Amino acid sequence: MGILLPTCTIFPPPCLVSEQQHPESGGSADKQFYETSSLYSQPSLPSLPSLTTSNSLNNSDKRESLQASPPYYYCLSTLKGHSSYVFSLALAGKFLYSGSANGEIRLWHAHTPDQSSYPEVSNIVAVAHLGAIKSMVVMNIHNNNSVYDKLFTAHQEQRIRVWRVGTDQAGGGGGHHQRYKLLATLPTLRDRVLRYLPPKNHVQVRRHKKCTWVHHVDAVSALALSRDGSTLYSASWDRSFKVWRTSADFACLESVNNAHDDAINAIALSPDGFLYTGSADTKIKVWRRSSPSTDNEKNKNKKNNHHHKQRHSLVATLEKHRSAINALALSSDGSVLYSGACDRSIVVWETRETGAGDQGSSHMAVVGALRGHTRAILCLAVAEDDLLLSGSADKTVRIWRRGQNKSEYCCLGVLEGHRGPVKCLTVASQRHPFHHHHHHDNDNDNNNKGRSSSTSSTGYTVYSGSMDCDIKVWQLSLGS
Repeated sequence: MGILLPTCTIFPPPCLVSEQQHPESGGSADKQFYETSSLYSQPSLPSLPSLTTSNSLNNSDKRESLQASPPYYYCLSTLKGHSSYVFSLALAGKFLYSGSANGEIRLWHAHTPDQSSYPEVSNIVAVAHLGAIKSMVVMNIHNNNSVYDKLFTAHQEQRIRVWRVGTDQAGGGGGHHQRYKLLATLPTLRDRVLRYLPPKNHVQVRRHKKCTWVHHVDAVSALALSRDGSTLYSASWDRSFKVWRTSADFACLESVNNAHDDAINAIALSPDGFLYTGSADTKIKVWRRSSPSTDNEKNKNKKNNHHHKQRHSLVATLEKHRSAINALALSSDGSVLYSGACDRSIVVWETRETGAGDQGSSHMAVVGALRGHTRAILCLAVAEDDLLLSGSADKTVRIWRRGQNKSEYCCLGVLEGHRGPVKCLTVASQRHPFHHHHHHDNDNDNNNKGRSSSTSSTGYTVYSGSMDCDIKVWQLSLGS
């Protein structure tokens, strides 16, 4: 049987997403688009308890129990330049990278609280002719007197690209192109040649097609870096995930094929080494990397390890969603997992101690669901202070905060302004409290219109990328 086709394979023309393109408008073509993509929303999960306080946006008593003072947020800027959907964002120090559906990579100056004005000029780093950029991660490298970013991009056309972007010369008013170099395309030519000749390195990918195990054979949908930056994880619509070395030869170290029954849309890596994969088959799977001493025992199944060392083994399968899972995010300590799906719910999972050495199905237990979005959840991002951000096909970003008792959440606000589904999010937190000043003329300052203040608070800068081709920059302050 051939590989199951993933969702999100049909797109309307770039940057024409509007109110008329929603299924409610009655257009059969629009309805078909939403039903064949992860933007199509399905009913929420009635069986899971809601973790959000009732009417949290309007109930001041409930919110004050979770928040000492009201949150303060507004749209700081809208970054324009992409001519196609913005699918991925990555932050690295003073710079923001964005990737679009037409393979364009742009570099922007990231915002800092002491800036009097926000530079909205971007540089085109590169145009990768490998289809949409589905995901990107970045490492900042300090090498002797040179400072540069190593950028990894995942592409619709089954490849991963590695870029060196020179940021030591960045600045200059944003008026000149940054120095960039394509370091590698994964799998590398060396990897492909070395694996090609031995028949044992070939795996069945379709009924009449084989290829070496180092290849993805469908869109690469998600990337994640290990904590030390030494390895890269990639997930694909071909139902596999792979592990790559991030330096020297960029070799493919491991491939886990048939990890799911359908396309893998999201991955998350915990500080203690557990890997979480979320799929269109509605399941989340938990994987653990075995130590070298147990490799022989873990790799007895020749059918699954394809004659190479498979060091990741399945330790749990989490099943609560009833529709395709689009996004995963972990708390900083890895104890809380958030999953977003087409059922419009964010399911919250927490670690549970077991007597089986973290090998039982109780490694992560469901706690409940966060509800409020009216369409599919497409992206998630976690910041410090138990803060969760969610982007949706309903064109909004919601701000959630976990209570001190850890048993309930409050929706602190809804960021509105995008004209299309929100596909990607990233957030930066300021290390020190700062003073915020209200902008009277900003229509997106939803909860503070007509107010002027200068109070000490913990600040966050939120970046959201959308299918309206824009990136919005939001300033968020939480009172202490």
